[in-house]
Amino acid sequence: MPKSLYWTRTDVPGAEHALIDDRRGLAVKGTALAVDPIAYTCQYELSTDEAWRTGRLELTVEGSGWRRTLRLERAAGRWRAATGEQGDLDSVLRAGGHPGAGLPGTEDPDSLESALDVDVSGNPLFNTLPIRRLGLLTAAPGTTYEVTVAWVLLPGLEVIPAEQSYTALGGGRVRFESEGFTAEIDVDADGYVTRYPGLANRP
Repeated sequence: MPKSLYWTRTDVPGAEHALIDDRRGLAVKGTALAVDPIAYTCQYELSTDEAWRTGRLELTVEGSGWRRTLRLERAAGRWRAATGEQGDLDSVLRAGGHPGAGLPGTEDPDSLESALDVDVSGNPLFNTLPIRRLGLLTAAPGTTYEVTVAWVLLPGLEVIPAEQSYTALGGGRVRFESEGFTAEIDVDADGYVTRYPGLANRP
């Protein structure tokens, strides 16, 4: 992998490290860890086609006494999800005073039909997917795109459709909006996040 990027979480103790090959689309091997809502480590592999449309995402998340896996694949316009679980994440969450995480994956893959991108909660690497796919690095300031993503919630690996908006602001900045949340994200010349207010920074 020719690139190595590292982010430090600013909302909770945590970090993300991604090994990246973006010469023809995107291929990533990444590791993320955080302590919210409980301590976990997430390892993932992501691949897109040359147009930066996601084709496959595999994740393994584990903590004390539990482990979950998810494989998301998009082919012929449809998503498929395969999951696995060891231990009991929900009991660990409830013991810490948190609600259960629900089941990994999705019960309705058709709800993701219009999604061309994936997003993983708390991981700034995934904002690059729509930024690059939509050409926001060179778009005129004010250019806005509405997208649907397959949003993977950590640590439980539940997958839900989410509506997001990306607006080119110029000067290496993009506005991200989703369900009432707004952030102006700084990105480098390749579209990777350098500063995400309230979430993560690259050293």
